[in-house]
Amino acid sequence: MKKQYIESLNAGDYVDDIFVLSESFIAQKKDGSNYLNITVSDKTGKIKGVMWDNIEQITDKSSSSDFVHLQGTVSEYKGTCQLIIKKMDPYLADLVDLSDFLPQTSRNIDNMLERLKEITSSMEKNCYKKLFDEFWNDKNFVQKFKTAPAAKTLHHAYIGGLIEHSLSIAILSDKIAGHYGGIDRDLLLAGGILHDVGKIKEFEYIWKIEYSDEGRLLNHIVIGLQMVEDKIRKIKDFPEKQAMLLKHMIISHHGHREFGSPEPPKIVEAVLLNYIDEIDSKINGIRDFIASENTNSNWTSYHRAFGRYFYIS
Repeated sequence: MKKQYIESLNAGDYVDDIFVLSESFIAQKKDGSNYLNITVSDKTGKIKGVMWDNIEQITDKSSSSDFVHLQGTVSEYKGTCQLIIKKMDPYLADLVDLSDFLPQTSRNIDNMLERLKEITSSMEKNCYKKLFDEFWNDKNFVQKFKTAPAAKTLHHAYIGGLIEHSLSIAILSDKIAGHYGGIDRDLLLAGGILHDVGKIKEFEYIWKIEYSDEGRLLNHIVIGLQMVEDKIRKIKDFPEKQAMLLKHMIISHHGHREFGSPEPPKIVEAVLLNYIDEIDSKINGIRDFIASENTNSNWTSYHRAFGRYFYIS
């Protein structure tokens, strides 16, 4: 049974427990000999570590994505905790409780689903109400929508992350639609709730979040578009124009072709969705990064994706 979690580790602690080996690579000391850099994780976060000696026998036994039994100590390096590994051995997945390793949303998933249903029932256009009835009455979809992560690493990367992100987008969309005149609230809400819906198939998440074969080959935009088209076909006389605009919201929500969108946003609602999605994903990612930092400094470690340090006020 796992007893030590990353969020509670402090400099000086002795570590003797099971973790997921998220990353490992060999580097060179100043004298030219090798040492091992690793990152391990559990449901509470990630921590980097180093192993200075006897690494050949370790690299032959363990690879990224394995469970490992670590023994070592926690030290402080540049204001951040890191592990000094003395011993690392593979550990059988059959012997672990998978819930110890996959993070989950802190929010109530069923309550979030009910809030989304309230929002979709408030829509004025009947076609969108019928579309969401098709989704909410699909038990298989609902189960996956409630559990899927919204990303592998950068934002909402945990069980329930997708529904949390979708609800946040819907709430922000509702507020912004009321601020600007002439906005199609129903379209913005529908696009916001469904923009990442393909992620229920893009990821696999038993004990770690990884891309599925379908996710790697198609990506969530294509998968989501197919899912929406499948539901629309079940609705008699769904307006062709509304279907086209909704599909444009999905394919353009990344904002630029170089960021993965087949087309950039070409209606005001799609422009808004792109920026709302950016706001929610970035704020969540930054907050999670700050929360995961085990440091006594007022500054985080360097965040590669954002290209900066963050001040902890």
